[in-house]
Amino acid sequence: MVRLTVDLIAKSRNHFKKKRGLSLSEYLKTLTHLRFSNKNIESIGDLSMCRNLTVLYLYDNQITHISNLDFAFNLTHLYMQNNDITHVDNLCNLQKLSKLYLGGNRIAVVEGLEQLHELKELHLESQKLAPGEKLLFDPRTLLSLADSLCVLNINKNNIDDIRDLAVLKELRHFSAADNKLYNMELEDVFSLWPQLLLMDLSGNPVCKKPKYRDRLITECKSLEALDGREINELTRQFLINWKATKEAKKRKNNKHVLTQLCFSVVILAYPGCICALSVETFALNACVNNLTSVM
Repeated sequence: MVRLTVDLIAKSRNHFKKKRGLSLSEYLKTLTHLRFSNKNIESIGDLSMCRNLTVLYLYDNQITHISNLDFAFNLTHLYMQNNDITHVDNLCNLQKLSKLYLGGNRIAVVEGLEQLHELKELHLESQKLAPGEKLLFDPRTLLSLADSLCVLNINKNNIDDIRDLAVLKELRHFSAADNKLYNMELEDVFSLWPQLLLMDLSGNPVCKKPKYRDRLITECKSLEALDGREINELTRQFLINWKATKEAKKRKNNKHVLTQLCFSVVILAYPGCICALSVETFALNACVNNLTSVM
């Protein structure tokens, strides 16, 4: 079993070249970036001597468990995509972490991030889930990330509902391609993300809904690109104006129907009192009088 330890770091040719007269402990204290991707690593050993580590590359390995990172108070970037991690844990001390890459693992529930108040990017795409399983989010984790998270990637995770993500009000980039999103009610979620700039929902059933793109462009007024295609500002303005015109016409029609309804009610209630008034005037006055008498 290959285990990432300070001895493995010392034996690494790339790191050995940089040592140049420093003792191992002195050299480890100077390390800010550690690159051990695609090294068949299965676990993380004691790296506490690397106290100034800010970026750790461990992607494309065989790691099953996140461990022994409690020392890494200064870590800002953690790359652990394409491993065999099943649970998100032991990250509570990484309070400066801003970017976390966990795509291509075996995570079924996103949890354990409640202390990461500086986290801005979370990448969770393509989890290797069991048949019929979908990626879920712990509500406590979502609430804790509500004021910080700007980028979320959840592509290819069998997700069919994103209403729980509505609390992520600071999102600017949202990618949920190749999932099972079907309902256009997700507009209600996007309306709560006023700073959203880029969104990718390609490969979802919802993309085949009538006016899918038009509706999202008018709802998400800050959106600059949807499904990999830029949004022309003239197109957006045209769609917004068209929607406003359509809604105004609908309100006018509703008012006319209401007026006719009131008139019909009045005729039944006061059959002998309409000769001196126009239809609309009498109907509206009668409705007002009736409402006034009730109040």
